[in-house]
Amino acid sequence: MNPSLIKKLLSDVARKKLSVAAAMERLRHLPFEEIGHSTVDRHRALRQGFPEVIFCEGKTLDEIDAIARRICSTGENLLATRASEEVYRRLRERFPGAVYHARGRVVTVEQRALRKARGFIAVVSAGTSDAPVAEEAAVTAEIMGNRVERFYDMGVAGLHRVASKIRELSRARVIIVVAGMEGALPSVVGGLVGAPVIAVPTSIGYGASFSGIAALLGMLNSCAAGVTVVNIDNGFGAGYAAALINRRS
Repeated sequence: MNPSLIKKLLSDVARKKLSVAAAMERLRHLPFEEIGHSTVDRHRALRQGFPEVIFCEGKTLDEIDAIARRICSTGENLLATRASEEVYRRLRERFPGAVYHARGRVVTVEQRALRKARGFIAVVSAGTSDAPVAEEAAVTAEIMGNRVERFYDMGVAGLHRVASKIRELSRARVIIVVAGMEGALPSVVGGLVGAPVIAVPTSIGYGASFSGIAALLGMLNSCAAGVTVVNIDNGFGAGYAAALINRRS
């Protein structure tokens, strides 16, 4: 963040050369902090409602720690995805309230309670093997201030399981459907509910699933209206998008 720019904006507002609204609009796009290995977006929360999220794969412990300190310095909540237990232990040393969601490999630090969105987001997984990606989506939506209800192991091989939960699913504002193998579950759910469905293909499956490509193509070719698709194993992206939709609605 550039202190001189902030000082000038405040001066312009005080002298009525700039309106408060115009100053806020400029602030939305100004501040970032270069810390050598990374450039931290300090105003992501102002623009999008939630601060920058740390994708931990490929980063060192020191890099993750440094980024986390900047994000949390303003009292914002922290979300770190694809985090190992080693990352969690490092972050817990600095933030005793850190929580490790082991199945989804996500670390959260909740410093302030966000106002809960009115509706809830349903997270549906086809199989138990898809649960790690589903949990990444669920925890992401929760830390962003949403109520989440989980419906796991609901694959199309036992279609009666989905049918038994349609009443509950129909009350959701947004539904995230996570599936590997042939990726058929989002089409089934999308054809039975009126809420937007965010489909997440996973890399779960035997050889011909091509590490999730078969599920991805199946979801992209869904015949159910209202189904959109994120990338393979991208539970975070689905949870984030669902949170934005729920907040807007």
